[in-house]
Amino acid sequence: MKVINRVVALLRMLPRPLDPARSIKLKLGIVVVVSGAAALAFFWWRIGWLPPATSIMAIALALLTSQLLAHGMTLPLREMTASAKAIARGDYEVRVRATARDEVGELAAAFNQMAADLGAADQQRRDLIANVSHELRTPITALRAVLENIVDGVTPADPSTMSTALAQTQRLGRLVEELLDLSRLDAGVLTLARERLPLAPLLADMVAEAEVAGRGTRFEVKVEPADAHAYADRGRLHQVVANLLDNASRHGPRNGLVRVLATEHGDHTVIEVIDEGPGIAAADRHRVFERFTRGERSGDGGTGLGLAIAQWVVDLHGGTIAVVDPGRSGCRIRVTLPDA
Repeated sequence: MKVINRVVALLRMLPRPLDPARSIKLKLGIVVVVSGAAALAFFWWRIGWLPPATSIMAIALALLTSQLLAHGMTLPLREMTASAKAIARGDYEVRVRATARDEVGELAAAFNQMAADLGAADQQRRDLIANVSHELRTPITALRAVLENIVDGVTPADPSTMSTALAQTQRLGRLVEELLDLSRLDAGVLTLARERLPLAPLLADMVAEAEVAGRGTRFEVKVEPADAHAYADRGRLHQVVANLLDNASRHGPRNGLVRVLATEHGDHTVIEVIDEGPGIAAADRHRVFERFTRGERSGDGGTGLGLAIAQWVVDLHGGTIAVVDPGRSGCRIRVTLPDA
């Protein structure tokens, strides 16, 4: 391997006299002519004489053949140049014909993949802007209407009205915080401070916070064994479970039951949140973790970002999160965290 690396380094240091040429076909023609002339010179030197007309015709025929073959070889490069200019203008639908099996063919295939990835990223950016604009507009419009009614004297500034305004402000704050979390996750700057956490008191605190929401939801926590632990970042695990509890409370029936099950299995810990809501269709279970995906269970003021953030956090822990078969009506979301 060291020898190969040295050879490659030496080849990179060699002069490149054909760099000024603006066409690969021209370079190939120069290579053919120069190599043919060198071969004829060798024969003239060793044999003493060759027919000049035959030699010239042989070089001309080789040059013509190389140009005809080079046309197909360089066509993908010309197409990539035109496609790159189109991508720079925002057209991500362009593709290059990649049928060759050589390095140019591999380059064309990689170029097509790059164009597809850029198109997907651009579409995600557009969708993100559209969704964020929509999510921000709804609470801002509601909050402005409440404040305008108070200023115009249509509605008194009583606790009920101010509570409505506070709810919209909290929704805005929650959306901004979730967007900041997504930005940190995308940038890769989110760090984890993992430790062994006792699950029973941790889940009890989370349930107590969820009960403050005032939806009348009843919570049932079961931890097996009683001293079960999870190896995770306290703040981020709290964020994941709190989000699952909030979703279960909002999507379940009023005064419904939400069960929280936690079990430790030696090399991993499982946390499940089960509600009594309408559930999620099997075909849509993988989509609920996409950004701004809320499905038919929405309509309750959710932002559609919570489960996407939960999945990212669980992935950072090296675990998994998924919607599993509840065994009956409702929704069952399972989080699995490794114990190391």
